[in-house]
Amino acid sequence: MAEKTVRVTLVKSVIGTKEDHRATVRGLGLRRLNSTAILEDTPAVRGMIRKIAYLLKCEG
Repeated sequence: MAEKTVRVTLVKSVIGTKEDHRATVRGLGLRRLNSTAILEDTPAVRGMIRKIAYLLKCEG
């Protein structure tokens, strides 16, 4: 069975956001605006995405 993945793209700047939100962005492997990461679809990753959903575009 193929692994389920989710593609996240940082579409809003982290300037002016909370420090823990910036750490979450880095934890997802996103570095700069419009950078994309393809991640395993796990409950932990989903929680991180939910926390900073206002900064991201999510597919899959």
